[in-house]
Amino acid sequence: MMYLIFSFSAQTGEVSGELSYKISYKIAETKSEVLHENKDSYELSYEADNIHFYVRKAAHMTEYFLLAVAVSFPLYVYRIRGIWLFFLAGIFCVGFAGLDEYHQSFVAGRGPSVRDVCIDSSGALIGIIMVQLFCWSSLHAPGSSSRKRKKSRKKRRRS
Repeated sequence: MMYLIFSFSAQTGEVSGELSYKISYKIAETKSEVLHENKDSYELSYEADNIHFYVRKAAHMTEYFLLAVAVSFPLYVYRIRGIWLFFLAGIFCVGFAGLDEYHQSFVAGRGPSVRDVCIDSSGALIGIIMVQLFCWSSLHAPGSSSRKRKKSRKKRRRS
């Protein structure tokens, strides 16, 4: 995931803008087809221009959401949970977001942005929360094997 983020950051501003614009246009085109709006290419371009900013920022959040999941899940498995999981995974993801923005300052047509670090960090926070909730609910679900093991241990101790 880190390589993917680094690769996207290494693209020039023009290449990055074209890629996200193609995605914006495809979203506008798909919406037009699904809703039977029959928009021409000018109208689709106008709609793509309107959502282009949001597509770019959603891409930032998604990248860092996935990075946070990739970092948090192994930490959770190794029993780093609660505030320590937020702290370690958060520091890692936010630190990488800062380094990523610093890296962009050396790429033509790109520049560092504190706002992007904040957007990246919010995606990472959502990823960490999702891992916490998913893992906690899996371990504490009724009938889960960990609950059965705990009950059998208690019975053995009482005997």
